[in-house]
Amino acid sequence: MIRILIADDHLIIRQGLRLILETEDGFEIIAEAPDGTEAVRLCADLQPDVVLMDLRMPGMDGLNAIEKLRASQPEIAVVILTTYNEDDLMLRGLQAGARGYLLKDTNREALFDSIRAAARGETLLRPEIMARVLSKAGMPANPNQITAGPDLTDREHQVLTAVAKGERSKEIAVSLGITERTVKAHLASIYGKLGVDSRAAAIAVAAQKGLLR
Repeated sequence: MIRILIADDHLIIRQGLRLILETEDGFEIIAEAPDGTEAVRLCADLQPDVVLMDLRMPGMDGLNAIEKLRASQPEIAVVILTTYNEDDLMLRGLQAGARGYLLKDTNREALFDSIRAAARGETLLRPEIMARVLSKAGMPANPNQITAGPDLTDREHQVLTAVAKGERSKEIAVSLGITERTVKAHLASIYGKLGVDSRAAAIAVAAQKGLLR
């Protein structure tokens, strides 16, 4: 059973999500929060597996809440579910530690799949979201903020590219002819060099640094 917390400032959105998720086996809604502050507090008390996080809420917004959760409870997976179809928000959310980014007009199956992937510790980005991440590769909003990319090995580049395509560790291992343990070791090295701790954040940072061009 995947235990879920819904964080959104609109009551009707929270109720709608609850109704949708409760129709699917394997999901349990354990709490709702109207803002980021309450979401962080409830996460500390209830330890959900996954948080569905809106980005723009009164008081503490979703981005700040994600950053606080990553610092205090990194084992909790966050999936952003927002109405804001903005590339900069998307990249900031993924860099902050979210494992998925969905728009509120997404279909039920995409929502279910993203929650399950996040609960497994994986990142699942929809093809249209991934395309937008990759379209930002090497094109920061402010050219003065361009920084040199880290020195990744050829194998690390291969693993990173496969991750950006949405491949799982097992699939990457098979395609590269290495063990799954070796893939995870490469991922750990990539995370360290990029200064991140999740696949989604690695993709976002790598795109901004032009490593996925």
